[in-house]
Amino acid sequence: MAFRDEYNFTHLVNEVENLIINETEQQLNLEENNDICRCQDCVLDIVAYALNQVPAVYRCTYSGRLYAQALYLEENKYATYRNAVKVAIDKIRNNPSHD
Repeated sequence: MAFRDEYNFTHLVNEVENLIINETEQQLNLEENNDICRCQDCVLDIVAYALNQVPAVYRCTYSGRLYAQALYLEENKYATYRNAVKVAIDKIRNNPSHD
């Protein structure tokens, strides 16, 4: 039996991924970001770039989810995620994936 078939990896979740996606949506809705391309490639590039700038917070249980959520509810941690998205938007604005 293959390793991946033996275990259920769907329970392994990076909680920061959800946070970055939500923060990206909020920032893209700001008037100052009306000029940014919202095509699939550019939005995914923004999220990927931001995720690569911050440490992942994985969980695989409900109690792990509570722990992970408590981490990013701290204002200084949230500011880090907010800034990562802002930097990513600026980076992709200046270097879109297309012409």
